[in-house]
Amino acid sequence: MRGALSGLTTRGRCLLAAGFAAGACAVILNERDLLRVAAFVIALPVLAAWLAGRARVGLNANRFLFPARVQVGSSTEVRVELRSAGRLPTGGLLLEDAVPYALGSRPRFVVKRLPRNTVTALRYQLKPVMRGVQQVGPLMARITDPFGLAEFDRELAGRTRLVVVPRVTGLVGLPSGSGMGAGDDGSIRLRAGQGEDDAVVRPYRHGDDLRKVHWRSTARRDELMVRVEERPWRGGTTVLLDHRLTAHRGAGPTASLEWAVSFAASVCLHLHRYGHQVRLVGDDGRVIAGEGGHSDSLVLDALAALQPSHRREPAAGVDPGAGQEVIAILGSCTPGVVDALVRNRPRGMRSLAVVLDVSRWAGPSEDPAPGPDDAVGLLRGAGWGAVVAGPGTSMNQVWRELCHSAGNRGPVVRTEVG
Repeated sequence: MRGALSGLTTRGRCLLAAGFAAGACAVILNERDLLRVAAFVIALPVLAAWLAGRARVGLNANRFLFPARVQVGSSTEVRVELRSAGRLPTGGLLLEDAVPYALGSRPRFVVKRLPRNTVTALRYQLKPVMRGVQQVGPLMARITDPFGLAEFDRELAGRTRLVVVPRVTGLVGLPSGSGMGAGDDGSIRLRAGQGEDDAVVRPYRHGDDLRKVHWRSTARRDELMVRVEERPWRGGTTVLLDHRLTAHRGAGPTASLEWAVSFAASVCLHLHRYGHQVRLVGDDGRVIAGEGGHSDSLVLDALAALQPSHRREPAAGVDPGAGQEVIAILGSCTPGVVDALVRNRPRGMRSLAVVLDVSRWAGPSEDPAPGPDDAVGLLRGAGWGAVVAGPGTSMNQVWRELCHSAGNRGPVVRTEVG
């Protein structure tokens, strides 16, 4: 009873106190009618608290997400299933599901009637605007009586994990040469003591070199076929993501870091689609995804949980590609940062870089960042292909320019829209 009375509202407590006061006066004045009224006034909040407390004990809930893994900007449906082993007081049930700020406002429901031993389903939509591993919940229920004399709060469902992966843009084409496509320099390198080439004929994919069309197979199958020279895989592609906090500007979903993460995800999935082994590494040399696996889901989940690094400079003294081809996605770079990247990088190995013009993402209160031209000039001087990207740049345009820079060591290529 003490637990039930703890749920009395201010109104219920005042009514209970008034009942006891009326009862005391009735005894002193010997007024039987007033005593009856006092008994009724005392019984009403006690009965309301008992009914509300009993309804609280009989409630159960489960939460389901469809899907539990969603891309930034897409929607997921949350389904909450309620079951009651008792009857609700006619005051009803107020439900509120805790939702992180990045997922929107907290949904609220008022359930007037909950049939006994029957599942009642509640649904609402979430549309996340920021990547990350989010926790939906807990689900809190507030049970009240019709007179507002008692109320109880109860946690019905715990937390449910929602993985919000970065937005992925479909890319077109591959850099020429090396392990990432057709071209003379790639063919030469493949024959440099790495085993015999194997000719493979497969259906044409958008972006394939038309010079590789195998006309005999095309005529036989009545489908455009291309000839690809393959070898037993010994290398791969390393995608280097610069996620240093000091190298990026902006906040929230429009920050330069979010653009870089989204572009890294797009590149990894694009190369996976063409059968390439991809290692995704951070500025500290740590492998984010790609060790011992070839999965889009692993890459996206790793990027969803990625946090900014507090390093001032990337890892020095090692080849950032670990002997593989490199596609680097860089934030603001000083000459020292560029030197750390290129110093241990073999000059004959394919190395590509996208340098973000992070000053264009900067807010009014943020410190200015060095321009990208000096960094790009140093990279190109070291034999890297490099392009510059801004906040209004199409990722597909950046990728096309990067593919072009793979066979071009000319001036800096700056990609802008408008």
